[in-house]
Amino acid sequence: MRTHRKSRPGAPPGFFAAEAAGLAWLAEPDAVPVVRVLAADDHGLDLERLEPVPADAAAARRLGGQLARLHDAGAPAFGWAPAPRAWFGPLEAPFPVPTAPRAEFSVFWAEDRLRPLAQRTAPLLGDEGAGAVEGAIAVIAAGVFDGIAGQGREEPARVHGDLWSGNVLWTAAGGTLIDPAAHGGHRLEDLALLTLFGAPHLEEILAGYEQAHPMPEGWREDLPAHLFFALLAHVDLFGTGYAADAIRTAQRIVRRAEEIA
Repeated sequence: MRTHRKSRPGAPPGFFAAEAAGLAWLAEPDAVPVVRVLAADDHGLDLERLEPVPADAAAARRLGGQLARLHDAGAPAFGWAPAPRAWFGPLEAPFPVPTAPRAEFSVFWAEDRLRPLAQRTAPLLGDEGAGAVEGAIAVIAAGVFDGIAGQGREEPARVHGDLWSGNVLWTAAGGTLIDPAAHGGHRLEDLALLTLFGAPHLEEILAGYEQAHPMPEGWREDLPAHLFFALLAHVDLFGTGYAADAIRTAQRIVRRAEEIA
């Protein structure tokens, strides 16, 4: 079997073990193709080498249904991760994130993920932008987005956690998941990230998802709240080029909260 070596000099201790554990956890329900880990050590991962093919509409629709089944497999708690330590971000510059289990999505998202980034990015956002971000975090902390479109309360889903389009590799098996930040989260986290840079055949992915797991009317209007962490992370990692998007998203979150509260 051909292998791909993923490594980085000076990676934090436990970094590659956490990724290996995340991939194994995502593969466990046998819901969606996941790249296979062949070996792991402190210096890197040996992964099955995947042969890419062009994405097509049928494979995209199938991936949507597979993601729904992955999410439905559930997780022990919001914020729970399959390894004691967890990171988010690119291989070259990941930052640590908490792995404390939380009973409520609002606590996990607002306190463990968003507020630390809001503090770090405030100087890059300016006073008005930082205020908008704090306002958005406040409505998330109030529990407005614990359900979907104001309906009920979502149970913890088994999420990839960094599912932008670059972390779906299209192969003969279909959309295959790579490079996760796996954790117990809200199912809309993964769907929101797929919209960030425009996944191939996105509408087919979402249609396949809804076919497997029906969603309430207007659910897409909730996506900014679940994209917010990744946008603030981009400001933190890459600078002010993402600040305007983060501020606009914060304003959209507050408007959406007013609609469904």
